[in-house]
Amino acid sequence: MGREDQIEEREVLESIFPDEITDLSDTSFRISITLDAPENDQQEAEPPILLLEVSYPEEYPDVAPELEISVPPNAPRHPRLNINEDHDRLLEALQPTIEENMGMAMVFTLVSALKESAELLMAERVNAVHAEKEMEAAMAEEEENRKFQGTTVNRETFLAWLERFKKEMEEEKRLREEKEAEEKKANKKAAVKEEKKLTGKQLWERGLAGKADFDEEEQDSIPAAVEKMKIAA
Repeated sequence: MGREDQIEEREVLESIFPDEITDLSDTSFRISITLDAPENDQQEAEPPILLLEVSYPEEYPDVAPELEISVPPNAPRHPRLNINEDHDRLLEALQPTIEENMGMAMVFTLVSALKESAELLMAERVNAVHAEKEMEAAMAEEEENRKFQGTTVNRETFLAWLERFKKEMEEEKRLREEKEAEEKKANKKAAVKEEKKLTGKQLWERGLAGKADFDEEEQDSIPAAVEKMKIAA
């Protein structure tokens, strides 16, 4: 009965996978499975292909079929799936399906389970990449926000700020007083210098005649009243 079940299942598989199934012997064949890449995967790559090789033991389907997973020769390495690393995991993922379907034709169900588990594995890796990028973006945003948040204020930080503020104010006051003193000194020197440049007439008109001597050339410019006072004396 086992061989009859095997032949019947093989005929059904031929109708389902006409272009994907290849006979290797009377009791073994290989099915090509094209995987669908995750929709949110930004990597541009050809859809990966898995090859499921099935061998019927004499007692199948009362015992599990012999399975092997591989990829086509010279197939490019896919960024989300590596058969060398994922081989055992994919085979192990088929064990529950085998146990659930023991005693029944199960190859079609195994093909569906393999496709689903491989696509799920790729989706997990794509999601991990997106999660890492989102974490990096969140950390960068947090760091940027920290620049605008400043330091959290408590008693210690406030007292430290107050001390710095007082020192800054004292330093600013000292610099301002020094500047004012320098300006006063400069203005005083400028006034004295200007005073020395005044003529005798200007000194007389400003009531500063006693502070400077008249030049002989300025005698003619002395008011007539002043000249009469000198003669009367």
